[in-house]
Amino acid sequence: MNKENIRFYIKVRTALNIQPTIIHNELFTVSGDEAPSFRTIAKWSKFFREGREGIEDEERPGRPITETTFENIEQVHSIINDDPYITIEELQAQTDLSHGTIQRIISDRLNLRKIAARYIPKQLTDSQRAKRVQICKENLAKFESGAWRLCDVVTGDESWFYHT
Repeated sequence: MNKENIRFYIKVRTALNIQPTIIHNELFTVSGDEAPSFRTIAKWSKFFREGREGIEDEERPGRPITETTFENIEQVHSIINDDPYITIEELQAQTDLSHGTIQRIISDRLNLRKIAARYIPKQLTDSQRAKRVQICKENLAKFESGAWRLCDVVTGDESWFYHT
């Protein structure tokens, strides 16, 4: 049952002077854990006793959380692919999405994190892992053959090697 159906049921049962505890027990019997809480049922029952007619939500101020739509996710992903050094503030200006929405899209939906001012995937793909293993084996072979010395290797962090 959706919210409007549940509210309509609460409205009808309230009009029949049924107490909120009984309405809650009935809804819990039918819907189980998906039934609204007793406090919610009591609140709506009170609204209807006081004369409220509508069962729809009233307009609320502020931005809806439903901004993490497929289109917005694709838009943010496309912008980051074009410029991985982009900041959240610049994304806000380009997409007109809130800071929190952009942050949720980047970390939860796209599984990206920012390292050294650039967004990179949290998890490496199989081809990325294979490429890193290949580069490491080449570097090890150069080191073992004497073509490289340890002082020729400059590391940026524990997972990247830069060589000259």
